[in-house]
Amino acid sequence: MGAGHAHRLYRHGHSPVHALPPHTKLTAVFCFVVVVVSTPREAMWAFAAYALLLASVAYAARVPLLFWLKRLLIEIPFVAFALLLPFVAQGERTEVLGMSLSVHGLWGAWNVLAKGTLGVAASVLLAATTELRELLLGLQRLKLPPLLVQIASFMIRYGDVIADEMRRMRIARESRGFEARGVRHWGVLAKSAGALFIRSYERGERVHLAMVSRGYAGSMPVIDEATATRAQWTYALTLPLTALAVCLLGWTLS
Repeated sequence: MGAGHAHRLYRHGHSPVHALPPHTKLTAVFCFVVVVVSTPREAMWAFAAYALLLASVAYAARVPLLFWLKRLLIEIPFVAFALLLPFVAQGERTEVLGMSLSVHGLWGAWNVLAKGTLGVAASVLLAATTELRELLLGLQRLKLPPLLVQIASFMIRYGDVIADEMRRMRIARESRGFEARGVRHWGVLAKSAGALFIRSYERGERVHLAMVSRGYAGSMPVIDEATATRAQWTYALTLPLTALAVCLLGWTLS
């Protein structure tokens, strides 16, 4: 975890949110999601308040709205599932635009959409203001099992290595006039996949030998010790604590 590692979800900036230690942001997002999930689905105004809280964090982090919304497209499969609930759920029915829909299904769809969207939006903001390397350091600071942190670290790095190797192989095929257009080209693609697996396996062995030769004994050295002051913890926990107040009010009024 020594070298920096940028990713597409991250947006470089110098905002107060960017400057917070990673473990404080991880804790804040986790607590916020727990509060959102605990909110009664009937308190629709509470979810609007949560969205305003996230929008204020995005504004403080200087994350553009378009950048934020584009990253929310990852939620589309869950949206499709939620839209099916009113049609397949059982129980009392109601007429909406000439269609017979389940009342329980409508509430279930709203529950999934509202809570899922807010959870994804909070995660996108976390990724937009925290580099992957910092996220791993934050998990390490929160006492996540070291083996899991190492697995996540290697997975991130080898994901990019394999993607880059696939890109080079694609360019090599296209430079020789190959273009996959049908089933008859699947054989070439299968051979490419096999070659990619072998290259990745061999590279993994070389990397492991290089790590062992440099003293690796099952644990990664801590290059940067992430610490947080009381003021930073207070600033980071403002989001979940405010959301908790909204949640309690929602239970009181529902």
